[in-house]
Amino acid sequence: MTDPALRLGTDIVDVRSVEASIQRFGRRYLERVYTDAEIAYCSSGANGGADRFAARFAAKEATLKVLRPTDWRPEWRHIEVVRQDGGWCEIQLRGPAATLAREQRIQIVSCSLAHEQSYATAVVLGSYRAPTTDSLSSPDHA
Repeated sequence: MTDPALRLGTDIVDVRSVEASIQRFGRRYLERVYTDAEIAYCSSGANGGADRFAARFAAKEATLKVLRPTDWRPEWRHIEVVRQDGGWCEIQLRGPAATLAREQRIQIVSCSLAHEQSYATAVVLGSYRAPTTDSLSSPDHA
């Protein structure tokens, strides 16, 4: 059995860029990128929540860096940032994003978001378990 490896993804987003997309495209942009729960939480913030939206966009990008898709990318809404009662956030994968993670043997372990005036950033940590030699020699892999 091999030891687990870690995958780290990070991203930084200009809050003004997200704010401009919200102003230009409104609900159409929000519903294309964010889940209903993300929209509800972020919209409750000051200044329309552009800083919160930007942090979540950064987390979605950082998650993609952990998942490393090659042929296609999951939809933005299949990667959700879920704020916990204690204030920290976790990544919830759905649909094709969850399938991609399972196929690659990746589990999202932790994430951290931050935003300050003009920029938002996120770091996502995933655990990757390489296939064992036993699984490679099984009839399913012949």
